[in-house]
Amino acid sequence: MLTNRLRAPALLAIGLASVLAVSGCSASPAGSGDTSEKTLVIDKSFDLKTTDPARAFELTGSIVDKAIYETALDFEGSDVTTVVPGIATYEENDDNTVLTLTVDGEHTFSDGSPVTADDIVFSYQRVQGIAGNPSFLLDGVTVEKTGDDTVTLTSATPNPALPFILPNPSLGIVNSKVLLANGGSTGADDDAEAFLNETSAGSGPYMLEAYSVTTKVTLTLNPEYAGDKPAYSRVVLENVEGATQKINVQAGAAQIALDLNADQVSDMGDDVNVVENVSPYLIYSWFNQDAAVSAGVTNQPDFLKAVRQGIDYDTILSIAGEGAVQPGGMVPSIFTGALESDPSNVFDLDAAKEALASSGYNGEEVTFSYPNDITVNGLQMQTLAEAIQSQLKDVGITLTLAPGPISTFLDAFRAGTLQSGIMYWGPDFPDPSNYLVFNPGESLGLRAGWAAGTDEAVTSAAAAAAAASGDERVSAYEAWQTAANASGPFVPIVQPGQYAVTTPEISSLELNPVWTIDIADIK
Repeated sequence: MLTNRLRAPALLAIGLASVLAVSGCSASPAGSGDTSEKTLVIDKSFDLKTTDPARAFELTGSIVDKAIYETALDFEGSDVTTVVPGIATYEENDDNTVLTLTVDGEHTFSDGSPVTADDIVFSYQRVQGIAGNPSFLLDGVTVEKTGDDTVTLTSATPNPALPFILPNPSLGIVNSKVLLANGGSTGADDDAEAFLNETSAGSGPYMLEAYSVTTKVTLTLNPEYAGDKPAYSRVVLENVEGATQKINVQAGAAQIALDLNADQVSDMGDDVNVVENVSPYLIYSWFNQDAAVSAGVTNQPDFLKAVRQGIDYDTILSIAGEGAVQPGGMVPSIFTGALESDPSNVFDLDAAKEALASSGYNGEEVTFSYPNDITVNGLQMQTLAEAIQSQLKDVGITLTLAPGPISTFLDAFRAGTLQSGIMYWGPDFPDPSNYLVFNPGESLGLRAGWAAGTDEAVTSAAAAAAAASGDERVSAYEAWQTAANASGPFVPIVQPGQYAVTTPEISSLELNPVWTIDIADIK
């Protein structure tokens, strides 16, 4: 058996390219024979809430929806530097305010009906109308049908990132007629989520056979799919913790494991294939700025300074293992404008104690929340939370750990009612503008109680970054992150190493920073 242990090549201009391509392996999975009967088992630690693309915005949901729904535009493999046609081609005007999609007429939903411009308009307006987590992707964008096969997207301000946003699986195109007949609408009254969690309504390579947010998702081939037939006719995505993933892939019970950490990968043996790179997922802490939630503690500037300088980042990196890096700001190291380092986020125990003494903190317990039933690239949030608790105890800060399942944690976190904690963020599209949601008044900023108008320095720096073009974008995004580090509630902790481990029968697997893997492309 061939062992392929690769460190993927470094970085593209605005994205991650990480490819595993093995030649000479032809073993067949259990239950195989004819290609159409092959089953693929993938182990993943779930953060799944729904398969409704207008509502799904978690890592596992992106994997599932990428398989079920096609998008108007797409990326090829792991290359996120170039937008390619999906259901449509596109043209954009010179000032990046008007983007026109032209449907090619070659794509078909699983019920046999063609994908039309009306379906694109309905899908995008539904995302906007539901106003769920993915809705910000189309903020400030007007969507209208402008011809039998054309859809025009008009941005209120220049939006050069829009072509790179449209491949996101949350903007997957749904069958509008089917949804309208099953509770769907383009308003807040949409009631089609339960239907979509049982019966998919897309034109992608797969259809939904079975769905559970806690155990597994099963996919079967879409006989009407217009593209090349996938190598596997049935796919089972299992919710499995890292330690069990390792056992399963070594035993051949699963062909792919997506959540192993550096230590687990280091002693896998010679009967597996491994690809590794820096993860696009950034793990960060936040400390709520809302006086009603902060209890007068976590919203104090000197308290935040004590936290930033009280975390031993080198120790965190050693816990994360080989391949991990410390991000300088909220933009991951793989994207344009990433900040390599920042003095605000450097361990200095004496300085941290001095800042804490100036903060007015009197030993109050600070509730530190996190999901304890998921791993991010094999790294457990529980492990990181315990390390941060211990390190800040040395400063004099008392963190009370409050673990909980991702399903309940997310609701409270998104409502902005948690005092502090640790969480992760994966890229929705491969551009640094994606991270402007961490600003005062924006979606992630509000989760930390950072209201609009509360930090004009950061807001101004963000506006300058959003308006920058060409080479100026790098310095503008660096300046924004420096300002946010100086006064903001978010503390970038670590980017783990990213690993995909497969049995030798897998000959091709590509990692993508937006949807992790495209199941249909696995061979």
